Formats: sequence, structure tokens, C-alpha cells
Amino acid sequence: MRERIQQVLRRAKFAAFGGAIGGAVGGIIGRNAASTAAGVGAMVGATLAEKVAPADSFRARLSRDSTADAE
Repeated sequence: MRERIQQVLRRAKFAAFGGAIGGAVGGIIGRNAASTAAGVGAMVGATLAEKVAPADSFRARLSRDSTADAE
């Protein structure tokens, strides 16, 4: 359950960051572009969060294995 909550929070953080960056870049062009770019940025951020999560768990598993080997 804890892992699932962490995954949801990670996705929300990445989506918020992507939306902010997209809105800022789109805001240079105009109001409509800012809205569209923020939506696209949020989707990209959420997608990246899904791709980053497996890498994080793999790194954690490797660090746990190396700690067990050291003992």
C-alpha cells in the first residue's frame, strides 16, 4: 500500500512540474497556447513518472542486494 501511495505522489509531482513548465513555455506564445502546453506538459510529466518508478525500484533492489552481500 505504501508503494502505491508513493507512486501516486510521484506521478502527481511530475505532472505538476510538467504542467508548470509547459504553461510557462506556452505562455510566451499566448493564453490558449499556455493552457494547451500545460495540459500536454502534465501528461508528459505523468508518463515520465511511470517510466522512472521501475528504475527507482531496480536501484533500491540493487542497493539492498549489495548491503546483504557486505554482511
